[in-house]
Amino acid sequence: MGGASRQDSSQDDAGRTKGRVHSRALEMDLIREAQAGSRAAFDALVRQYEHQVLRLALHLTGSEQDAEDIYQEAFLKAYRYIGNFRFECSFYTWIYRIVTNLCLDQLRRRKTRREDHAVVVDRTGDEIDVLASVSDNRSFSNPARELDRKLLGAKIQAALGKLTPRERMVFELKHYQGLRLRTIGEMLNTTEETAKNTLFRATKKLRTQLADLR
Repeated sequence: MGGASRQDSSQDDAGRTKGRVHSRALEMDLIREAQAGSRAAFDALVRQYEHQVLRLALHLTGSEQDAEDIYQEAFLKAYRYIGNFRFECSFYTWIYRIVTNLCLDQLRRRKTRREDHAVVVDRTGDEIDVLASVSDNRSFSNPARELDRKLLGAKIQAALGKLTPRERMVFELKHYQGLRLRTIGEMLNTTEETAKNTLFRATKKLRTQLADLR
């Protein structure tokens, strides 16, 4: 019985792997066609990633207007420079890199951002607690503080505002978008180790700023 179960699981894994390989191959074909001048192929790539791109831009900028602008600019840049795509990464990583760089530029131009709350929504629509993301496994000294979400939101807004644009970007990509540090490093044209160190600095700053809420 156990052997049959393991065999079924192995077959499922093999099927998923085969599906990913097939999907990646189709995507590579679309990119090659787009590089050859096919607008239909590029439009197919846009349809595949447009929702993720808009959602990422919205999370990172906190502004619907800025997100819409970045969405438009990101795909315009992708269309303009699709010929430079070298197949060293996935189109997903490439377009996300464009978006994150545009968002970084936007954040550097702005002195203030949206009001951040203790609970935010990630890319799947689930809620994430910022305090949980920076937890060092200490329990709350006063659980009643969790009830005052407005004060908590103001605290978190102030804490996130003290991060550099890059620190905040890495923190949000890791905890809100659920991306791996290696992918984040690729998006920001840096190494996985640098992304890891940036995340460590961001988390340390947030822990310090939010220490009195624990």
